[in-house]
Amino acid sequence: MSRSLSMRGSMRSRRDLPPPEKTIEKLEAMVDGGNFYEAQQMYKSTSARYMAAQKYSEALDILQSGALVQLKHGQVTCGGELAVLFVDTLVAGEHRFSEETFGRIRKMYEAFPRISVPHFLGDDYDDEGHQLSEAISAAKARAESCSSFLKAAIRWSAEFGASRNGSPEMHVMLAEYIYSESPETDMTKVSSHFVRGNEPKKFASMLVNFMGKCYPGEDDTAIARGVLMYLSQGNLRDANLLMDEMKEQLKSANSEFPKTDLIQFIKYLLPTLERDAYPLFRTLRQKYKTSTDRDPVFQELLDEIAAKFYNIQRQNPLEGLFGEMFKI
Repeated sequence: MSRSLSMRGSMRSRRDLPPPEKTIEKLEAMVDGGNFYEAQQMYKSTSARYMAAQKYSEALDILQSGALVQLKHGQVTCGGELAVLFVDTLVAGEHRFSEETFGRIRKMYEAFPRISVPHFLGDDYDDEGHQLSEAISAAKARAESCSSFLKAAIRWSAEFGASRNGSPEMHVMLAEYIYSESPETDMTKVSSHFVRGNEPKKFASMLVNFMGKCYPGEDDTAIARGVLMYLSQGNLRDANLLMDEMKEQLKSANSEFPKTDLIQFIKYLLPTLERDAYPLFRTLRQKYKTSTDRDPVFQELLDEIAAKFYNIQRQNPLEGLFGEMFKI
């Protein structure tokens, strides 16, 4: 008897859930009124009730609305948390990857603030130094929040119908946000997402931009890393596209590739991989080892390239620095 009453109570609670439109309107008004924290707790508790009733579509509508309105008001932590909960709900409801859902994720991504961080201090160092410190802290919070959201979305997309590495478009979105918004640019992270994306021309533009503001000696390393990462995925086409596009963009800007041994190695490596020429590949590695030793990950990338193109098996596949680079 008690079990029957419990089941009837559960069914009644599902029927008693209000239409999500009323909830969304009420909570958006709370956020517009500045009650960010109170609204945040209600977004979480209300969406949880819909999820418990297996009304995943309604929960998704509430969470997306909450993420967008919080981000509109600059509440990055709150908005990012609701965006992650949106992805968690996709997983709980076993929603398959689709263009419609991708569009919803993109809309939340585009709502994350883009705010330039000042890099130079004026004469009033104390005031501007304090402002810079606050701006850097805020930039880190934005980058971490958006990264957490997109990484969760990429994992969902990989599990529920996109490519094995997750949505290429989402990888590009994450790479662009990390590059443009992080106060300390991690080019390894940026490149690792670009090479799992589908926009080698955008990657080339980012590298050309990086060349204009990096420290001496970082430019050729960044270029080589991008090419070798593509090749470690077996993607010779986009590795060549990256180099060709950079060449065109640098020519238009009256600039040119760095003239270093590392870039020379890359230029020799690409045509070598188009042939069944493992002895030549091995000779190139030996000849340019001093240059490729500049970055500890290069040797691991070259081991993976040997495995992909010449079936020379790595002793520890996907371990060490190589494995860390491509973790989501």
